[in-house]
Amino acid sequence: MSPADLDDSAATQLSGLVPRRSYLLALLVLIGALIFVFTAWTVARDRELRSAESEFRAQSENVTDLVRQRLVYYELVAGGGVSLFASVARPTPQQWRAYVDGMDLNRRFSAMLGLGFGGYVRSSRLPDLQTEWRESGYGMLEVRPRGIRRDYGPILYLEPKTAANVAAIGYDMYSEPTRAEAMLAALESGQPQLTGPVHLIQDGAEQHVGLVLYLPVYRGGDRPASLDARRSSMQGWVYVPFRMQRFVENSLNNSFKDVRFRVYDIDSGPNALLYSSPGERDKAEPAFRHSTLLNVYGRHWRLDFESAPQAQSAPRLASLQNMLALGLFASLLLYAVALTLARTEARARKIALRMTEDYRRSETRFRSAMRYSAIGKALLDSDGRIVDANPALVAIVGNNEAALQGMRFDALFENEDQELIGKATGRTDTDGVHRATRRLHREDGLVRQVQLTYAPVPGNIGQDISGLVQVEDVTERLRAEARVHALNRTLEARVALRTRELSQANQELEAFAYSVSHDLRAPLRAIEGFSRILIEKHTAQLDDSGRDYLGRVRKAAGRMGELIDALLQMSRLARSELKLDRIDLSKLAGEIVEELRTADPQRSVQVDIQPGLQVVGDAALLRNLLANLLGNAWKFTRLQSQPRIAFGADINAQGLPEFYVRDNGAGFAQEYVGKLFRPFQRLHTDSDFPGHGIGLASVKRIVERHGGTIRADGVEGQGATFTFTLPGE
Repeated sequence: MSPADLDDSAATQLSGLVPRRSYLLALLVLIGALIFVFTAWTVARDRELRSAESEFRAQSENVTDLVRQRLVYYELVAGGGVSLFASVARPTPQQWRAYVDGMDLNRRFSAMLGLGFGGYVRSSRLPDLQTEWRESGYGMLEVRPRGIRRDYGPILYLEPKTAANVAAIGYDMYSEPTRAEAMLAALESGQPQLTGPVHLIQDGAEQHVGLVLYLPVYRGGDRPASLDARRSSMQGWVYVPFRMQRFVENSLNNSFKDVRFRVYDIDSGPNALLYSSPGERDKAEPAFRHSTLLNVYGRHWRLDFESAPQAQSAPRLASLQNMLALGLFASLLLYAVALTLARTEARARKIALRMTEDYRRSETRFRSAMRYSAIGKALLDSDGRIVDANPALVAIVGNNEAALQGMRFDALFENEDQELIGKATGRTDTDGVHRATRRLHREDGLVRQVQLTYAPVPGNIGQDISGLVQVEDVTERLRAEARVHALNRTLEARVALRTRELSQANQELEAFAYSVSHDLRAPLRAIEGFSRILIEKHTAQLDDSGRDYLGRVRKAAGRMGELIDALLQMSRLARSELKLDRIDLSKLAGEIVEELRTADPQRSVQVDIQPGLQVVGDAALLRNLLANLLGNAWKFTRLQSQPRIAFGADINAQGLPEFYVRDNGAGFAQEYVGKLFRPFQRLHTDSDFPGHGIGLASVKRIVERHGGTIRADGVEGQGATFTFTLPGE
């Protein structure tokens, strides 16, 4: 075996070992990346679940605090009633009613059915109480349910005075065990006590979970120290009956309407349900559960909370799934990169062998492209002399290739003292490519315009080549461009001529409109004069129909005169020169409204004008604009019982003011909005709302002359809004 064969064998073995190590490394990268991705995903998922659970528990505690706080408010309301007994030995029903009315229970505590007082009456004292009640003018006190008991707790006061509360007077709360338990506990402890779930008297046949909060009332307003003293000093109980469902809803006040929970009274049994969130519970398993205990006035409540399913409670878990998928994809991508690198070394040898062949072919392609190109090309050395030139360049300069070798390239053009690179007239881009147009003198004496493009190119090692220049004959193209420029100048002169002719036509049209308007007045004055003479001197000779016809003729003539005035006004709007000044639109609108009120004093119209609205414009035209818009609003609100007009401005998305005039008058159908700004176009009959149909057309011209825009929005029978802009400066 030769040494070359040994080297090839060793290289083959080495090339076989390198891929194996590379493949093993790629596999280790994949395993490590997968372990990292799964670990990071697990940690992030656990952290997200803990965060969601913490948020759920905090929300549960907030709900519990709101319920506890609401009960404190109820205690304070009842405590006010106890204070009333402390100030007065026994308040009268009128005093009790005045106190409750002042509390405004229906608005502030809608779950509370009332505020009442139940007396503590021994069996021997019951007849005396009934006699005292009757002699005080309160009627018969019938204690229900009937029967002889040692102690009674009849309802004596209960406000506000609704039918249900009036019917509850006389009910012995002490006869019902659940109420009696709380009443007795309040008597003995001197503290507020809450009942278990009871059926409130006011609910009748309706099924609601009710609760009653009792506060003991002792003589003198104090709380005796001993139990015997409290029993002997006991007057009764101020109590608050309320429905649990409404109580919880008022406590949350829509702040936690999506929270699902139940409230149980543990003292009444494990399944004594006081409240359940409205609506059906989701069939999906909740992500978290949490229970809290609440000690309220002698009762023990348990609040069982359930969160939404995991997808809703921790919505960011879905993004973690996407992160997991992305991590797996990245791991596979790293594995693919490692495999690619493993194959790179073997491919590098093949690439090195191909590079030599590719370089040779590239050189051949460059020579062929230069030799057979239709554009003249030359290679220049660092002194600007021609090293090589293609046949196309030889044909352009009208010389032979041998004569061009070693010639300075600039010698082919006028102004030979200028150098091409960086000094000739033209432009150079960021890559150092310079373009210029120069005059070429051929050997046969012809002068041609050529486009030169110089680009720096490196030569081979040891070869003095610094650039490649392309030469393109653009003589015919420049001549065509000159002809185009000449034609453009001719077109510009023709456009100026047409502009002058159009301006003259517009002036003649305005003069014609003015002349026609004035010429129309002569026959109108004749019609109006002779018709007036007929009315004044020959009315007796005309019957009713004749007088009616004559009146219509005079009305039509008057209408024609008004239309002529409107036509003249439109022509003046187009001719008048703008005199810009800073105008206070708010003040201008106020003056116009005062004029409208003076002209029509029998009407009462509410007009709101936003202060401080200023703009740059022509004062006379802007007064015309506002007079038309406010006058229309004044006119079209005539049939409203409470007419309202508003003038103000809003800021649009571009930060510019948009002025508006809004009314609640007759309005218009939105599909006819295109007719509003046309001259002599009207949407209402003259008998309903008189006018010429020229006001809004004038408004549009004024706004457009100021460079603004105007739009209209309306609903038939509900009013209209005109919004316009005045760019001013």
